[in-house]
Amino acid sequence: MSIVKLNNQGVKNATAFGSITGLGSMIFIKKLTASASATLSFVDGSDGVVLDDTYKEYVFTFKNIHPATDNVHFTFNMSIDGGSNYNVTKTTTFFRAFHRESGSDPTLTYDVNRDLAQSTDFQPLASYLGNDNDQCSGGSMTLYNPSSTTFVKHFTSTTSDYNYVDYAQNCFIAGYGNTTSAVDGIRFQMSSGNIDAGDICLYGIA
Repeated sequence: MSIVKLNNQGVKNATAFGSITGLGSMIFIKKLTASASATLSFVDGSDGVVLDDTYKEYVFTFKNIHPATDNVHFTFNMSIDGGSNYNVTKTTTFFRAFHRESGSDPTLTYDVNRDLAQSTDFQPLASYLGNDNDQCSGGSMTLYNPSSTTFVKHFTSTTSDYNYVDYAQNCFIAGYGNTTSAVDGIRFQMSSGNIDAGDICLYGIA
């Protein structure tokens, strides 16, 4: 086994790899801003939204997502019929780390109440959100090859949340939509009440 030692000059040269282009570029597609919104939906071909075989990977970013109602979950679902229905069957996992403002209760746990097993329910991405003026959530979700008509539709998501009982919380979610139909719509909503404020942006990965 050979060991490569890098001095300062070596590190400088190593960061100048011209061939690291396969990671892809984020191409901005659409931004939706909530204002007491029941739902925020991205539907292929609607209002400039692209969610088809143009890209094999799509990223949604969440910024300052604030619920109108206390102690609710920020959720999403998929559509295969142009946004007429958001009811794709999903199997998912959900775990989270949290730590209270007071310094107590540092915990890493799997949350069996937030995962799904062959369910058409909306999947939580951020849990137990608070509606205090300074409480909100941020993060992202990646959807892989939604236009495939061969494979199921995988997704991963990570959010950072300030929840309703003053915890810093990091949620990790992954799973798949169990359909071989093309997914052409994504809807975000709270488990109860409106999305009071916040931005969701959609990017394609070239």
